[in-house]
Amino acid sequence: MKTAIITGVSKGLGQAIAKLFLEAGIHVIGVSRNDNEALHETAKENDRTYKHFSCDLGNVSEMEETIANINQALIKNEPSTIYLVNNAAMIDPINQAMDIDSDALSKHVQVNTVAPMVFMNNLLKTATNLNTTLFGVNITSGAAERPIYGWSAYCSTKASINMYTKTVALELEELKSEHKVIAFSPGVMDTNMQEKIRSSSRESFIEVETFKNYKENNQLRNVSDVGSVLFDIIRDEANLKNGKIYNVKDYS
Repeated sequence: MKTAIITGVSKGLGQAIAKLFLEAGIHVIGVSRNDNEALHETAKENDRTYKHFSCDLGNVSEMEETIANINQALIKNEPSTIYLVNNAAMIDPINQAMDIDSDALSKHVQVNTVAPMVFMNNLLKTATNLNTTLFGVNITSGAAERPIYGWSAYCSTKASINMYTKTVALELEELKSEHKVIAFSPGVMDTNMQEKIRSSSRESFIEVETFKNYKENNQLRNVSDVGSVLFDIIRDEANLKNGKIYNVKDYS
């Protein structure tokens, strides 16, 4: 039995990749604030299980409780392979760095950096204890590689995820582990996050008109198409390159 754990599963890329795992006969554990009934139906149609844990990843106690529950489920079911897709993220706060509220910044770092690191750390340990293999994916962004006016928080947290991915992969290689950890940059997709970006003021986000043009000119990638690319990458386990930052642009 194989099991995939996906954060931010209720919509967008998280929903798309969860659906593909279920259709491939892989059980899914989803984590998000809200459930997605369509995924329960997909699970039934494919005779798989879909279990959802409601969790605000910005809340440390909720996150820790959820991870404990996931670990219990994995220990009980003893999957032959574990997949983790750290997809959940937030774009706010979008603003000049000097105008960002400290509480908003703290929550952003918790959701975008601390949560995926904690999930990956814990599941690497669980997979090791179960003598099974973990294939982990951290969803990153092109913003990790270039500064963007108004996105000091988002650029910084995504850059930290890239370095975390490379560092963990280095450790796994040194340990001669079969676990593999990668990052995946999905490009500019048609999601709720893009709606938030387009609603920004130019004072807060100087490139707002560019992102409005992406929508108007139909330049936003479909989440299902991006999900298919990621699914093909992570399921090609033998050729998965530990620590690599994969980019959807290389597959289109």
